[in-house]
Amino acid sequence: MAAWDRVIWIVLDSVGIGELPDAADYDDVGRNTLGHIAESRPLNIPNLVQLGLANIAPLKHLPAAAAPLGGYGKGATRSPGKDTTTGHWEMAGVWLDQAFPVYKDGFPAELIAEFERLIGRKTIGNKPASGTEIIKELGEEHVRTGKPIVYTSGDSVFQIAAHEDVLPIAELYRICEIARKLLDGPHRVGRVIARPFAGPTGNFARTSRRHDYAVDPPKPMLLDVLQERCVPVFGVGKIHDIYNGRGVADYVTTKSNADGMEKLTTAIRERKQGLIFCNLVDFDMLYGHRKDVEGFAKSLEEFDRALTSFLPQLSPTDLLMITADHGCDPDPRWPTTDHSREYVPILAYSPGSGSGGVNLGTRETLADMGQTTAENFGATIPHGKSFLREIAPQIASGERSQEAR
Repeated sequence: MAAWDRVIWIVLDSVGIGELPDAADYDDVGRNTLGHIAESRPLNIPNLVQLGLANIAPLKHLPAAAAPLGGYGKGATRSPGKDTTTGHWEMAGVWLDQAFPVYKDGFPAELIAEFERLIGRKTIGNKPASGTEIIKELGEEHVRTGKPIVYTSGDSVFQIAAHEDVLPIAELYRICEIARKLLDGPHRVGRVIARPFAGPTGNFARTSRRHDYAVDPPKPMLLDVLQERCVPVFGVGKIHDIYNGRGVADYVTTKSNADGMEKLTTAIRERKQGLIFCNLVDFDMLYGHRKDVEGFAKSLEEFDRALTSFLPQLSPTDLLMITADHGCDPDPRWPTTDHSREYVPILAYSPGSGSGGVNLGTRETLADMGQTTAENFGATIPHGKSFLREIAPQIASGERSQEAR
């Protein structure tokens, strides 16, 4: 019998909690997203602290909870790389042998030339950049010439920005699909991303019609095995895109973290079983890559405030997991705006179990979270060690508590 009818899994995109042992291989020694945000000023995140966040690792100004409400620990990424796709795939039980390619100097000239030939247009850009900054820099030229803006980042992405009045959405999506087919073999990036924007010159703004074209994950992974067992999966945010839609029965996109929490709240009111899987991207997209320490801090506090009304809506048959996929330390001591190779926090809470105060320790792979979810629903995935029995004593004893029924 399952410990919980429903698992709600929230990924705080880029909220790492300290360098991994192999950080030197990524030029990330000393990077610590949560650690440096906490150092910047006192954080007002009482719900996360009570769940056990400050019990995972020392965080300045944040005392460890004497009696954490949740299980707490941290997870290591076993796969090489430090990007969204790698992290999310590993959570679902996929280990990569080779990292997705990144392009610190832009894409090879011959690759861009072939892309231009296939789409029948010249392009501009072809360099790593912040998405908002590059439309400020090249948006006017794009509007004048009709040339799409191609850029990348520290992530394994091929991004195409275009004004919706210059390249209609359907055309932008079409050329992204061409790019996705082209980018294979040694240039098999994790995602091709359509980045539409709108507005007058000098006031360009990205719109909500972003669309990600991911690589299809290997089989089997968590969402495959849940689908086979008829366990419904509902995606919030970019979950559907990350897994290329595989195993996601239904989904909603989001405009912001606040919008994501609103849609997640609606989902737990309407969907009583299965996995509700949510990615909150503002930490990464708006603050980590832009090196906005104060914005990052305020975003953490905003999420914590949302938990104030969210947590009481959970039932004894719910398990809430809060984690991240990698780091993106915005501390100005590091000149890079790239992701950082870090541990991720793991918080596991249910009002109906004895998970409170359970130290989950350091998990060797992010797949441990996926394996825990799989075991709860009577399934298994290729990698990971479940901690279900550590946080669900009713399963360890072979009984589900009357309260949880």
